[in-house]
Amino acid sequence: MINQRQKKVLILALKAGELMMKSGAESYRVEDTVTRICKACKIPYAEVFATPTGIFLSLDEGSEDSDMYTLIKRINSSGIDLEKISRINHFSREFTSTDMSVESGLAILKEIEASKPFPLFIRILGAAFVSSFFALIFQGNIKDFFCAFIVGACSYMFSLLLDRLEMNLFIRGFCSCAVAALLALAFISVGFGSHFSSVIIGSIMIFLPGVALTNGVRDTLAGDMLSGASKGLEALVIAVSLASGVGFAIELWKLLGGTF
Repeated sequence: MINQRQKKVLILALKAGELMMKSGAESYRVEDTVTRICKACKIPYAEVFATPTGIFLSLDEGSEDSDMYTLIKRINSSGIDLEKISRINHFSREFTSTDMSVESGLAILKEIEASKPFPLFIRILGAAFVSSFFALIFQGNIKDFFCAFIVGACSYMFSLLLDRLEMNLFIRGFCSCAVAALLALAFISVGFGSHFSSVIIGSIMIFLPGVALTNGVRDTLAGDMLSGASKGLEALVIAVSLASGVGFAIELWKLLGGTF
């Protein structure tokens, strides 16, 4: 059996991998981080396999009559938090290049886990500006800019509400984009905007699965076909939900007698 210190190393490595996976990191990056932590602690044998839904880690003390110790960590939810990924990357480099103790490493990871995202006002403001500038990119005018600003902020706040209610990603994307499309059509019908397509496209850009698609491609190029296919399928499901939400809103608007 492995000793108590190696068990603590296992817990530390899995904690780092769990936080990275929940924050939207690629599977190969998670595996590399976990492996580096184990090697820095002089673990003779360490094998890790990471997927978007779980991390498997096996350790062995290296002797002929030793038993292998395996731990599985289930990943129940995931999101996008590049700040946490960056901080864990920095932690892993510091841990492998210094004589930091395992206990200190666990304390740092707990601090990273407890860190809060940007303030709600900043996130809503960022979503609003992203929506409005994308509306300009898609041939919108200044009226469309301000219309997309309001629609983007409202639809993003609605998506946060659905997230708190623990709705799955398909329902969350469908409902958020349906709300965005309905608001855009309503504002344009009263003359607040000019081009409904520019406003709608700009407003739903904040929900596009760019990170999931990019991670899927990077995992595939790194040879991790299972995680690459999983991330690609996730991106496809999200894209379908966004398109379905917009289509539903447009058809509902027509049934209600609305004009474009």
